[in-house]
Formats: sequence, C-alpha cells, structure tokens
Amino acid sequence: MPELSHDIVVAPTSLATLPAGAGLGLKPQHFDALLEQRPSLSFVEIHAENYMVPGGPLHHYLERIRARYPLSIHGVGLSIGGDNDLDSVHLNRLAQLVDRYQPEAVSEHLAWSSQGGRFANDLLPLAYTPASLQRVCDHIDRVQNVLGRTILLENPATYLRFADSSLQEADFIHRLVQRSGCGLLLDVNNVYVSAVNHGYDAWSYLTALPLTRVAELHLAGFDEQQDNSGARLLIDSHGADIAEPVWELYRRVLTRLGPTPTLIERDNNLPSFEALLAEAGRAAQCLQQAAARSPTS
Repeated sequence: MPELSHDIVVAPTSLATLPAGAGLGLKPQHFDALLEQRPSLSFVEIHAENYMVPGGPLHHYLERIRARYPLSIHGVGLSIGGDNDLDSVHLNRLAQLVDRYQPEAVSEHLAWSSQGGRFANDLLPLAYTPASLQRVCDHIDRVQNVLGRTILLENPATYLRFADSSLQEADFIHRLVQRSGCGLLLDVNNVYVSAVNHGYDAWSYLTALPLTRVAELHLAGFDEQQDNSGARLLIDSHGADIAEPVWELYRRVLTRLGPTPTLIERDNNLPSFEALLAEAGRAAQCLQQAAARSPTS
C-alpha cells in the first residue's frame, strides 16, 4: 500500500490541544458505561494499533465516543527507536486513523519493538548515543511529515542501561525534542520506575527534561519484584492502582507545569469503571489545586 501523501511538509511548532483535565484509556469493557453515564472526563485515549482496521464494533463505539470527548491517539508499535526504517504500511495505517478521527493529540514511545520484520510484544530500550539520536530524529521527522502534525514522544520505563550509551537519558530526550520539534508525553510512573530500578533521583531527572514541551501526562501502576541481588525491581505493568509515591511525584510535577492533561492508564487487571473514575477524580483534584496555585488562574 503506498504511503499517504500530504500537500505540504510541515515544520511542527504547536503541541497537542487536549483540555487540561483528567482522562481515561478507552477499554471495550467500559464502552457502554461511558456512553450511558457520560462522566465528566476531559478526554479519552486509545492505542492506535487496536483501531487499524476499516470498520467493526471498535469503530462503531469510537465514533460515538469521539463525538462527546476529546481524543488522544497513543501508538505502541511504530518502533521509533529501532535500527530499521519505519514500517511504511504501519505508518500509513496510523495516518489513516489520524485523518479519520482528527485527535487532539498523537503520541508514541521512545522505544523499539521490531527488528528485521519480527515484532516483540514489548517496548524495548535503546542505547543513548549520537548515532541513535540522529536516527530517532529522522524517524520523528518522517512521522510528523506524513501525519502533518507534531507528535508527542513518551519517556520510557527501563530495566537496564547500555554500556555504550554516551548520553544520559534526560539529555538525550532534551536534544531529541529540540532537534525534531516534537513534544513530550511525560509518564510520571515511568520516571519513578526507572529511578528506582537504576538508583537515581527522580526529581533531578525530571528537572533535566524539556518541561516546556510537555503536553500530556500519564499515570499508571507498577508491580514490584526483586532482581538477582535482592534489590527492588519495578515493572511498568499498567495492572495496579497508582502508587502513593507516583501521586506525590505527580503533584510535584504540577507545581512546575501547572494544569496539564493527565491520563489514567490501566491495561491489565482492569478494575471496575467506578474505580478508574475515582483515580481520574483524584487526578482532577490535583489539577484543580495546581490551577489555584497558578498566577494565571
């Protein structure tokens, strides 16, 4: 299938336009409840790969939900951090989905998930080197030009570091955002998970990021294990309630950013819709407190 063409090649400058409130990841188990109850969510978010088909029940529901809520499309399979060229078919399908729903935000991960035509059901880390920085910038440029819009890139949760990395992760992301013009999706849980796993200070990492380019925040839960030495090992599982240290870090982030669109992510061990709404409500309270502190509020 030929890649979608656009009339212009953009030099992205603007970021996402999501409302600065709390949103939920959209799950089929909650379609009916969402449509019937119409809770006061600020937006909903989908995983792009679940909707890369022309029709069917998922689109039937999404069209109805999109008519009522702002939408964020979050990709998990583009493999922006990979060594290979981007998959043209996958990128074309993403472009069709974006054209169809005109979301307020489009995002992807600083990770890779495919190599030589084989796909891993995971978001894998990359070495932070000048060569990988250039490669990721080239990939982002291509995505933004095909989509005709700025994308947001999410900071990873990591469990290992490469010996040949010559840049710190925060510095790598800072240079990446500066060169490519993309925005940043700041996953607060990922920051906490990586900080614990690698033994560094989460706040120092955060303050080294290009925070003026953050256009969306993610909150999620983690699982805890032990590595071979008995040290704590946190897994970004999206299968548990948001932990109190992550809530604390989130509130601190808001003192720097002010009210920022915030998604509650839950992909595994789904609780009731009411439980997810309660977490979204807690995030909304934090956002209201941040707005009250803002000099522009």
